[in-house]
Amino acid sequence: MIINAAQLCELLQGELIGDGDMKIYGPSQIDKGIPGTVTFLANPKYEEYAYTTDASILIVSRDFTPKSPLKASMIKVDDVYGAMMFLVEKFSKNGTPKPGISDLAQLPTDFAPAQDISIGAFTVIEKDVVIGARSIIYPHVFIGHGSQIGEDVVIYPGVRIYPNSMIGDRCIIHANAVIGCDGFGYRPDEKGQYIKINHVGRVILEEDVEIGANTVIDRGTLNFTKIGKGSKIDNLVQIAHNVTIGKHTVIAAQAGIAGSSSVGDHARVGGQVGVAGHIHIADRIEIQAQSGVHSGKYPEGTRLFGYPAIQYNDYLKSYAVFKQLPAYMKRIEELEKQIAALKADSQ
Repeated sequence: MIINAAQLCELLQGELIGDGDMKIYGPSQIDKGIPGTVTFLANPKYEEYAYTTDASILIVSRDFTPKSPLKASMIKVDDVYGAMMFLVEKFSKNGTPKPGISDLAQLPTDFAPAQDISIGAFTVIEKDVVIGARSIIYPHVFIGHGSQIGEDVVIYPGVRIYPNSMIGDRCIIHANAVIGCDGFGYRPDEKGQYIKINHVGRVILEEDVEIGANTVIDRGTLNFTKIGKGSKIDNLVQIAHNVTIGKHTVIAAQAGIAGSSSVGDHARVGGQVGVAGHIHIADRIEIQAQSGVHSGKYPEGTRLFGYPAIQYNDYLKSYAVFKQLPAYMKRIEELEKQIAALKADSQ
């Protein structure tokens, strides 16, 4: 999208101070602004950059008064954050594929396309797949038979969706994610060899779920693995078979949730967290990065930290003692010498 300053101001219902003909090609960060971009000032601690930024347009609040001359033109608005998020959404549409099906896509002969869908080159869609209206399937995607894709879904290049998966409306699945592969399920026989347990369940992503690049979500063994409505899963996350993630929960990069565990609603799981199998993490729990959780005994709203994870404040107090152990040892040794000397003097 290319837009001039006057059109931008009209979109934002703001007040323009500066050149209305200036062309804008996208947004930028205020301390790293470049000509032809729009940036914003919402937090006063970044005001110094308002006077040095090379961005062409600066969005500010209506009550902002510059302390010195600005290089950028200004657009004054009621809600700076809201205006910038609106513009980011607008500019993010740049390069979005137009509706249509590539001649290089492989589809079943009886595939019935919904309204305004886009399917890219070298995508393979098997039989009995349903894709909802306005969904965008980028090139090199595989969607296995019997899968259901909702409306307004975006699936980026290289995603693999195994058969019978269910993807809700407005889900976003980033590049090279794998949805619905077999879980890590084996049983040892009498010789100690591992026999594969077949997985015949499915993966269900409810509405408004976002899955990061290279994340893997295993199908259920017999039933399903489910990600609840509005939850966001970062890149490089492993969700094992039979796991249930609640609604509006966020899980950061490189976390792993072991089989048959569940995580409640509105939980926050930090990067590189490990959750053991067959436990339940309550609603609104926060787990700090690199923690290992082996128990589901913690009530709703608990903050956890450490390995194995304990309550957040208990961990901080314990760590404060732990890092001083060398000093404490020296003090103990010195006290032992003093006690020994006192005993010698008293004899």
